[in-house]
Order: sequence, then structure tokens, then C-alpha cells
Amino acid sequence: MELFDGVWGERFRKSAFVVVILVAVFLAVEVVAGVQGLRYIGTGTTPTNTISVSGYGEALAVPDIATFTFSVVSEKSTVAAAQTDATTKANAITKYLKDAGIADKDIQTSNYSVYPQYDYQTAVCQANGVCPGGRSVLRGYEVRQTTTVKVRDTAKAGDLLTGVGTQGATEVSGLNFTFDDPQMVQDQAREKAITDAKDKANTLAKQLGVRLVRVVSFNENGNNPGPIPYYSKAMDATAQGMGGAAVAPEISTGENKITSNVSIIYEIR
Repeated sequence: MELFDGVWGERFRKSAFVVVILVAVFLAVEVVAGVQGLRYIGTGTTPTNTISVSGYGEALAVPDIATFTFSVVSEKSTVAAAQTDATTKANAITKYLKDAGIADKDIQTSNYSVYPQYDYQTAVCQANGVCPGGRSVLRGYEVRQTTTVKVRDTAKAGDLLTGVGTQGATEVSGLNFTFDDPQMVQDQAREKAITDAKDKANTLAKQLGVRLVRVVSFNENGNNPGPIPYYSKAMDATAQGMGGAAVAPEISTGENKITSNVSIIYEIR
């Protein structure tokens, strides 16, 4: 009688097939785990001998972009009337900006709202001393449209601030100076910070009598102070209708400082 014949042979073949399947699954899991482990830098045995250094860098640059916002506000008895009035004013200011050289892409509506406006009326107290509660009476509707303007020629910023006020803007926010490509300045600051950290690591390794092998960890904390605001009282007075000549404010862009703080851990031998 052959080994694989009969009932026992059939059971043996089935058991062998199951064993082969289990081995194949186990090997597949191991291969996948190994491939996943290759995706991470510095995986494997955790280095036991390391040094940690920090670096600092900063970059100074003159802002090349100025931004400001203006709002037109209209209050009428109906929503349609308020919208029509606000749209007429906003369109007039937009045309003024385009005629001054501002591109369509640099004029953006950032807020549009419609709110009912109420007056609170109190009732006359009765002779018996009872005073009925007051009530809110609808006065009309307020439409507010806010637009953000990006000025690429910062020398024009002062004149444009004044101009939107004379064209009917109800509110004008302060001017902000920033960068069209802030990442470029941040990269400069980071490069200086990494160079500073490398110099410290090389000096420390020399003093300790060890050799730097590889970077096992890197961390950065950047500091971008954001746009620098400029507030114009002359523009505010004109926009609010307080009287006086619309005098363009003198604009000084100055410099923005971007900083980077890095921390690097090296394996040493």
C-alpha cells in the first residue's frame, strides 16, 4: 500500500497543503513588514550614543506686498435697496482700483453680510404704575461688503488708502506688509539655523574626540511674525466722514524678520 493512497494518504496530503499555506502567509507578512520598515529614515537599532545640538538663524527682507481691506455699508428699508446701494459703491471702488493698476486677481471679496436692524421702543407706563415691556421694531436692513486688496507696488499703498475713502468706502482697515513668497525667506532663515547647528556639532564632536555618523532626528520651530500692520488715522477720519482733506499717509515698509530654531540629534562613534 502506497503512502498517499487511501484515507490516510488523503489526510496527509491535506495536512501538507495546510502547512504550505501557513508558511507562505508567514513569509508574506515578514516581507511586507520589512518593506514598510525601509520607508522610515533611521529605523532599525536605536543609536545609544548621540549628541543633540540647536541652531538659530534669521533672515531680514523688505516686504514686497501690501494688503488692506475696505468695507462699504448701506442701510435701507429693504434688502434689495441696501444691496443695490452697496453694490454700486463697491463697484465704483473696484473700478478705481483697477484704473490704478490693481489686477483682478488682487481684489477679493472677503465678506458679504445682510442683517436686519431694529429699534427698541419702550411703552408708556399706565396710571396704575404698570409699565408694559418694550418691543423691537424693524428699522431696515444693513448690507456690508468687505474687500481685501493686494498691492504689489507698495509705493502706491498710501494713495490707494486715501482713494478708496474718497470713492465711498465706509471703513478702511490698516495696511499690512508681508511677502508674496514667505517660504523663500523662511528657507533662508532655516539654512542659517542648520549651518549654525552643524558648526556646533562639529565643534562638540572634536572636543569630545568622537565622529559624527548620521542625523537621527531633526526638528524646527520657525517664527514668522506675520504681516506688520500700519494704521492711518488720516484715512480713518476721511472714511468716517469727519471732515478734513484726504491726505495720503506716508508709508514706510521697513524690514520683516523671519527666524528659525532647529534641533538636530547626531549619532556618534
